[in-house]
Amino acid sequence: MLAGCDLAPHYQRPALAAPSTFPQGPAYAAAAGTTDAAAIGWRDFFVDERLRQTIALGLANNRDARVAAANVLQARAEYRAQRADLFPTIAANATASARHTGSNGSSLTSGNTTTTGTGTAGTGSGTTTSTNTENGGGTVKDYAVDLGVSSFELDLFGRVRNLTKAAQDAYFATQAAQDAVRISLISEIATAWLTMASDQDQLAIARDTYKSFQQSVEITGAQFHKGIASELDVQQAETNLQDARYSIAQRTTQVAQDQNALDLLVGTTVTADLLPAQLGTADYTLPQLPAGIDSTVLLKRPDVIEAEDQLKAQNANIGAARAAFFPTISLTAAAGTASSSLSSLFSGGTFSWNATGASALTLFDFGRNRANLRYAEASRDAAVATYEKSVQTAFREVSDALALRGTIGEQIAAHEAGANAAGRAATLSDARYRGGIDSFLTTLIAQRTLFTAQQALATTRLQRETNLVTLYQTLGGGIS
Repeated sequence: MLAGCDLAPHYQRPALAAPSTFPQGPAYAAAAGTTDAAAIGWRDFFVDERLRQTIALGLANNRDARVAAANVLQARAEYRAQRADLFPTIAANATASARHTGSNGSSLTSGNTTTTGTGTAGTGSGTTTSTNTENGGGTVKDYAVDLGVSSFELDLFGRVRNLTKAAQDAYFATQAAQDAVRISLISEIATAWLTMASDQDQLAIARDTYKSFQQSVEITGAQFHKGIASELDVQQAETNLQDARYSIAQRTTQVAQDQNALDLLVGTTVTADLLPAQLGTADYTLPQLPAGIDSTVLLKRPDVIEAEDQLKAQNANIGAARAAFFPTISLTAAAGTASSSLSSLFSGGTFSWNATGASALTLFDFGRNRANLRYAEASRDAAVATYEKSVQTAFREVSDALALRGTIGEQIAAHEAGANAAGRAATLSDARYRGGIDSFLTTLIAQRTLFTAQQALATTRLQRETNLVTLYQTLGGGIS
């Protein structure tokens, strides 16, 4: 009955600190099925082969991922070291000593034979032999071999078991943290790759606009020389041209920086064949993700699992702190053989053994044990709050992603219609200007409007793609 004593509080998962369902309303799309996003592997979610290869390269080379893997190995080693305290440590010792006595019986002692062993707490002695000689002197030799268990704690009140449980839960927490790093890395690589693709689109728009503005400069210049257009028209056209020139330089820099960021995330240089040439309207992920599931899906997120495992570890530490108020019972034992002759070391009559049990109870520690218990309880309370905050943060992240997902289609449709209208307006205003109907200012405004509309459309298309990636991440996808 005593061996089964456990002073740790009974663990119960805290209530879900978030609404049971995700928000509904005008900004949110209707439910799109009940499939768990966490069950969709990242290779299935990302449909572009270049993007898949880039992510795989990052998972193999990213340094943060390597640090997370090393943290798991550290925690596992600490758990195994702590678990070893549940079992006795057995030490084997072999000793030999010699001393010479003078004719009057005096001797210079080089040391009696003593066996020692190490255990969970302290040391113990094994077999000791000594030989006395009478007058006449001589050399005396002692030999001993034994096995011993030193100060093995009988864990009657669960102190060692709870420390082992805490180490195990801490190990599980690092495993969950590694999964969280993996999911975050997948999302960051995909976002960086898609951002580079969008900036390639922006660069192409700037180049096309530059060509268009260059034609305007040539036309207005020719008309100015003929006396049809004013110098003001020429300078306004030149202003547009230089703005487009600046945009080209800016986007060229941005694409280079995008590649640098991607190389850092991947942990190595991403080859040209894996880099995106454009974003366009292609699909790079699955077009839909489930949005109608209840919020308990958040409990499968690695960061939430990590917070709960840390809470379990703190709960077990309370049991260890409570056990410190009770006696500590330890066992020391040794068995071996000793002889003054090496040849007779294992002969009959040389075997001996000893066993000792000890119990210690702290009577006055001036509040140390009570303070340690209060510290463990406060750490548990902090872990509860951290767990609840993790759930709330996860709920907010999913809700934000769903809100954008519900309206992004309408935003793209509006920008597409606006870009088409701006393109048509630019064409008409140019024709009217050449026909002498409108001033060049109308054409100038139409060209700038078209440029802005095309840039806004490219930006919104990027938001659509990255929103799906974010939704996949926040729903816990990407572990497998």
